[in-house]
Amino acid sequence: MRYVIIIEEGENSFGAYVPDLPGCVAVAETKIEALELIAEAIEFHLEGLREDGKLIPRPLSTTEFVEIHAS
Repeated sequence: MRYVIIIEEGENSFGAYVPDLPGCVAVAETKIEALELIAEAIEFHLEGLREDGKLIPRPLSTTEFVEIHAS
């Protein structure tokens, strides 16, 4: 499965979250580390859902870009 992740750059760190998996988040000092940690967080999150006998949410989120021409 492939889940969309959102990465946000803060003043001193990067945050990542998964729109289709509420509560699945990671924070790190670098973007690369945030990507590594969110991958681990997704695996851990899905493992927890399986252990609890819950359904694994299908990835439904998609991404698009909108280009804006500044005047």
